[in-house]
Amino acid sequence: MQLLAKHARPETVKTATLVLSIAEGGKLGSLAASVDQASAGALSRLLKRGDLAGKPGQTLLLHDLPGCKAERVLLVGSGKGELSDRQWRKLASATLGTLKSLAGSDATLAFDDIKVKGRQVYGKVRLLAESLLDGRYLFEQFKSEKAAASKLKKLTLLSSAEHLADSQRALQHAQAIALGMAYTRDLGNLPPNVCHPSYLAEQAKALGKTHKQLKVEILDEKDLKKLGAGAFLAVGQGSAQPPRLIALHYQGGSKDERPYALVGKGITFDTGGISLKPGLGMDEMKYDMCGAASVLGTLKAVLELQLPINLVCLLACAENMPSGHATRPGDIVTTLSGQTVEILNTDAEGRLVLCDTLTYAERFKPQAVIDIATLTGACIVALGSQVSGLMGNNDTLIKQLLKAGEAADDRAWQLPLLDEYQEQLDSPFADIANIGGPKAGTITAGCFLSRFAKNVHWAHLDIAGTAWISGGKDKGATGRPVPLLTQYLLERCKA
Repeated sequence: MQLLAKHARPETVKTATLVLSIAEGGKLGSLAASVDQASAGALSRLLKRGDLAGKPGQTLLLHDLPGCKAERVLLVGSGKGELSDRQWRKLASATLGTLKSLAGSDATLAFDDIKVKGRQVYGKVRLLAESLLDGRYLFEQFKSEKAAASKLKKLTLLSSAEHLADSQRALQHAQAIALGMAYTRDLGNLPPNVCHPSYLAEQAKALGKTHKQLKVEILDEKDLKKLGAGAFLAVGQGSAQPPRLIALHYQGGSKDERPYALVGKGITFDTGGISLKPGLGMDEMKYDMCGAASVLGTLKAVLELQLPINLVCLLACAENMPSGHATRPGDIVTTLSGQTVEILNTDAEGRLVLCDTLTYAERFKPQAVIDIATLTGACIVALGSQVSGLMGNNDTLIKQLLKAGEAADDRAWQLPLLDEYQEQLDSPFADIANIGGPKAGTITAGCFLSRFAKNVHWAHLDIAGTAWISGGKDKGATGRPVPLLTQYLLERCKA
């Protein structure tokens, strides 16, 4: 769907559907008032009848409004005063839901006079556009009967002359982020018999072929063994699908500029291994690669925007299966860093592929390393599905990510990474155990990773609660945290 911004009076726009906001109590904003004046008070008379209360998300469709060049006018309630981000998204969803049911191929949104708390024009327009584009997402690759294609092909956002440049920039960024989110969702929603480590490697190669600034390296089992990535190899050794460490190098900045590194957990299916998970809901363990998918989605947005930045994307991809070759509880492996790990639970496998990948990331001398992983169920217990867990070893990096999450409405929450928690990982037989017991599971997982990131500025995003929606008709990957990560990189380009 095409999104445009332009400056025009709403009543003069030729469009299939003109969308106007109506505040609670039937109050008209400046744009709706302009249409009301052109229609000789038709809107005011209609609202006095009480057909639309103006609560956020309420809609009323009008046809052939006099004095207006639009074929139809959709009134959308915008509530009282300033909207919260959540209310703004609900308004976008309600608008899109009605527009998709109409026959018109285009629509024009006159929302420039709506106020959103804490947001200037750019942030307000970008959030609206991302919500509209994400709301169009469908995953029907494996359905015999596809949903009828929406007739809606173009949306135009009316803007004042002074706001036009900010609105156009917001739309450009929103469309790139939405593209990255859709790519992330597609990868996450694929079945595990299709999306395995080798498949993700092929996707990376395909990206490299279409973008000259992108260099792609694929490390197979032999390469990992030669490196000494014993923890990484231990996870995949029970599967018929071989593990892959995928490295994508984007050169958008100067050659001497140190890159930023994104590291994604890519467990394409997680049975738990010998420490087998319960069968109920295990199908959703195809989403255990959403960290890697979000890194690819973020890279997709960066490529679309041609950001002037250097970026290294590392995808730690394996399948965790039980078999006669699988790692056992009690096994001890030697990591790429030389530290030894006692594997007490084979279902704590994500940190094993990540620890070696974090060590590998050091060779690129990154300015910062961010790993993204569906790492712990404990994070869902702590934070639910609203925000991602965040930990790290550098206060400036943590604050930058928290700020980016606020700006993108893709929020994270910092958890403590204190030395006291490290003691839970003590092992009598190895340097470290891969689990720290039932208490503070998200934090001890972060503590584990921190031991492999001491030489870099590092942050860890636990997206176990935010990467996908469980159960029901809405089940599926969300595309998070692509907005947060892209916002972080956008801000680094300004620095």
